[in-house]
Amino acid sequence: MAAPPSHPFVYIDAEALHAVLPFPSLIAHLRAGLPAFSGDIHCPHRVSFPLPTSPSAALLLMPSWCAHPSLPYLALKAVTSFPANSPRLPSVHAAVSLFSSASGAPLASLEGSALTLLRTAAVSALAASLLASPSRPPSTLALAGAGALAPYLAEAHLSALPSLSRILVWNRTRAKSAALVAKLRSAHPGVAVEEVDGMDEAVSAADIVSCATGSREPIVRGELLRPGAHLDLVGSFTPAMRECDDEALSRGRVFIDFEAAMEEAGELVGAVQRGVLRREDVAGTLAELAAGTVVGRRSDDEITVFKSVGTAVVDLLAAQLAYENYIATKNA
Repeated sequence: MAAPPSHPFVYIDAEALHAVLPFPSLIAHLRAGLPAFSGDIHCPHRVSFPLPTSPSAALLLMPSWCAHPSLPYLALKAVTSFPANSPRLPSVHAAVSLFSSASGAPLASLEGSALTLLRTAAVSALAASLLASPSRPPSTLALAGAGALAPYLAEAHLSALPSLSRILVWNRTRAKSAALVAKLRSAHPGVAVEEVDGMDEAVSAADIVSCATGSREPIVRGELLRPGAHLDLVGSFTPAMRECDDEALSRGRVFIDFEAAMEEAGELVGAVQRGVLRREDVAGTLAELAAGTVVGRRSDDEITVFKSVGTAVVDLLAAQLAYENYIATKNA
């Protein structure tokens, strides 16, 4: 039930977000909320404004709102991109403002970078849990990329798929992959975490392959995907970016998070242009999977592919859960 709008305005920082959005709760919330509210949430296209204050700087605004009694919120995500920042200062910052959609009253401000990392990883893990083989539970997860999102993807998949016992890590910069391996080993002593020399080695050995890179050239070769593998593509968000080749898409059964993926994801845009993939070949969206209105995995050997680009729909659902859990904690 939504919190009453009479609560004082609150700021929920990154530390608090991690406390009020544990992956089991967030994944379950998205699984229930996406099919229930996706049709009621309004998400206009994001707008971008160039800023003269710094070279190539930009401000991006992403609004969303819902009038459903169980989701009476309006959210505005603001993202700043300052590529010229020094290496010690992140180039991207974000904040999410949450309002009552019934009265317009401001309710909360949430640290946007942590919220984005948490909800992005939760979306991937939810898709993997819905598409993994129930009769042949996955044991090995391969991670491509060792950036800020990588540890979140590991944590979310381990939460959603407790059968995972091994993680393979690949990154172009070895120092970053080594640091991620050390971090995951410390957090999960019962899981075998290994650094691999090449992505081919990881893909050949993994049941689930999760990619979060900015690559413009395929790093996953479809011919190497094992029968029954699940491929999770997170990194690309423009038509110029691409994490897998066409064979991965042609061998796999493709699902997307939202329709925006067909316009923004380089893997899909390029495959359609080359005649490898048609829109009707895409089996369904995450909301349809969660609702059970489309069939997920059809056999143990089927390869599944999930491509996400993220939208304000999941920002709103994640912000709702964070705010309501935060208020409940304060009132306890």
